[in-house]
Amino acid sequence: MKKIGFLSFGHWNPEPGSPLQTAGETLKQSIELAVAAEELGIDGAYFRVHHFARQLASPFPLLAAIGARTSRIEIGTGVIDMRYENPLYMLEDAGAADLISDGRLQLGISRGSPEQVIDGWRHFGYEPGEGEDASEMARRHTEVFLQHLDGKGFAQPNPRPMFSNPPGPLRLEPHSPGLKNRIWWGSASNATAIWAAKMGMNLQSSTLKVDETGEPFHVQQAKQIHAFREAWKEAGHARTPRVSVSRSIFALMNDADRMYFGRGKESDQIGQIDNFRGIFGRGYAGEPDRLVEALKKDEAIAAADTLLLTVPNMLGVEYNVHVLESILTHVAPALGWR
Repeated sequence: MKKIGFLSFGHWNPEPGSPLQTAGETLKQSIELAVAAEELGIDGAYFRVHHFARQLASPFPLLAAIGARTSRIEIGTGVIDMRYENPLYMLEDAGAADLISDGRLQLGISRGSPEQVIDGWRHFGYEPGEGEDASEMARRHTEVFLQHLDGKGFAQPNPRPMFSNPPGPLRLEPHSPGLKNRIWWGSASNATAIWAAKMGMNLQSSTLKVDETGEPFHVQQAKQIHAFREAWKEAGHARTPRVSVSRSIFALMNDADRMYFGRGKESDQIGQIDNFRGIFGRGYAGEPDRLVEALKKDEAIAAADTLLLTVPNMLGVEYNVHVLESILTHVAPALGWR
């Protein structure tokens, strides 16, 4: 059994003719899609976070709203860019969203991807420390966040507080006890996957990776997953970690599907991202039987316990439910995912 979720970037476009023209429409539609996906039997509703873009940015109000409207589906991110985050304020937001959802938050965090503006995190008030680059700053923010997830007190209480305090140092509230086991690191390289394992985080691996060997994307990603699990064993963590991969997968069931996705790219792509050579994994689109045969060869999907399906959110809730239902009904059973 493989968990299957959807991943939405939450696009909107104010141009005439666009099906989603405002942030408000996109946020409300995202809630409705999560509700419909839960009714369908999808396991997770995940959202990408981008700043300075016409996409979803501040995830916690959205996740809390979904948590209040649903009862079973996992709610999460893929990913929050930690270069932009105050880790302690984020801890309070995450704790509240997790408690509202009764412990269903699956929080994907990372160094983040190239953004819309130059060094956007500077506008949020953050600067790398001496001898530190932005990636190291993101990992430092992450380490502070993880350090305080256990709920231990660390702040000296005021001797004359407005309200009475429990004895000893104080922690941030609200605290959600199980959240520490549901933090994921979005990794684009083998080295950061190994670091995530040492830190006790689950692994998220998307459709972009550093091209480290020249092999096909899914082969490199499968090796990344193996390196993560080996590092997890060496670290001696008590629990079993989770691993997710993201894919664009579309079963062509009708003329609309063929119009939108019938000419998808069926090979990996190579490109320069920031200062590294990146490999972008192929998308999958085809008649269900053809799709099943192609997906059988994807080693990384086979290695992961969770699959996140990227959805075209601007095409509306009804169409995206159709996309997800097509995979659940006509593809997943044949591959042993269901």
